[in-house]
Amino acid sequence: MSRIAIVSIAALLMVGQARAGEPITLRDMGSFHVGGRLVEISGKPVKEVVFTPGGVPAKVDPNGTYQVEQMYVQYFLPANEKGAYPLLMWHGGGLTGVTYETTPDGREGWLNYFLRKGWAVYNSDAVERGRAGWAQYPDIFKSEPVFLTTSNPFERFRIGDGPNSYDPDPAKRKLLPGNQFPVEGYENFVKQNVPRWTTTDDATIAAYIAEIDRVGPSVLLFHSQAGSFGFKVAQARPDKVKALIAIEPAGLGDPAKADVLKNIPTLIIYGDYIEKDSRWPKIRANGIAFADAIKAAGGSVDVVDLPQAGIKGNSHMVMMDKNNIEVAGLIQKWLEAKGLTK
Repeated sequence: MSRIAIVSIAALLMVGQARAGEPITLRDMGSFHVGGRLVEISGKPVKEVVFTPGGVPAKVDPNGTYQVEQMYVQYFLPANEKGAYPLLMWHGGGLTGVTYETTPDGREGWLNYFLRKGWAVYNSDAVERGRAGWAQYPDIFKSEPVFLTTSNPFERFRIGDGPNSYDPDPAKRKLLPGNQFPVEGYENFVKQNVPRWTTTDDATIAAYIAEIDRVGPSVLLFHSQAGSFGFKVAQARPDKVKALIAIEPAGLGDPAKADVLKNIPTLIIYGDYIEKDSRWPKIRANGIAFADAIKAAGGSVDVVDLPQAGIKGNSHMVMMDKNNIEVAGLIQKWLEAKGLTK
């Protein structure tokens, strides 16, 4: 890197109880787009568009070449790097890299936590999300986007006590007993939700492969929908993936290629209330079966059910829960035990 700058961002971080630690000092930070492809569209009518109220109409020809399916990555490199490899953070469905930046109630997120521990962190907005941008449908994306109501994550992410537990009045919402999600910030959480597509997985995997090809050997930390992305990218680039940390993976890799992961230490974490949910017992069972397939091939997989480890009350959004730093500490200790720190 030609430019080595010491950048203190303490003023941006010292908000909330968990942000009262030492300033985070970086040797560099920045961003880039990676992946994507060029697509040709033809046969569309020319349109007249007024871009600014009161402006002069302009003719816009939608026919031509488009850049699509790229991914946005922001990176933070600590001055005192202690991680043996960069840590790549991949978010879940309908979300962006904001997942790891902070919590809905303003506490420190995992991005800052792992920076403080000396990890070079690469946080992304995947294909179709946030600063990655999205493409026309059905011309390029083959389906319409899926949007979530404000009640959907509350009832589906094991925050509320099942169907009909959400109410517009916060005082009337029915929480799972002991739930650790910061419900006082729930409205801030739903502001993070973005449209998602169900037909862009291949493009997303291709972009993540491009990211790891650019960054080099890395540790992957991924959540929910990104379960299939993390495991499949590792199966595509096993020489470049040094560890896998799957936070409640909703998708998995190719079971027929489980042996490809045998040399990659893997940690899978599940939160609380699994047995009370209509979907998660089956999702977890699929994850355990995949872990068993890796172990049968000679691999190393540690599955942690947080309640059995004495960490209770976690929703699906583990990295945002009130005990998020405790769970991050568990991950950090696992990484140290695997010899992945300097």
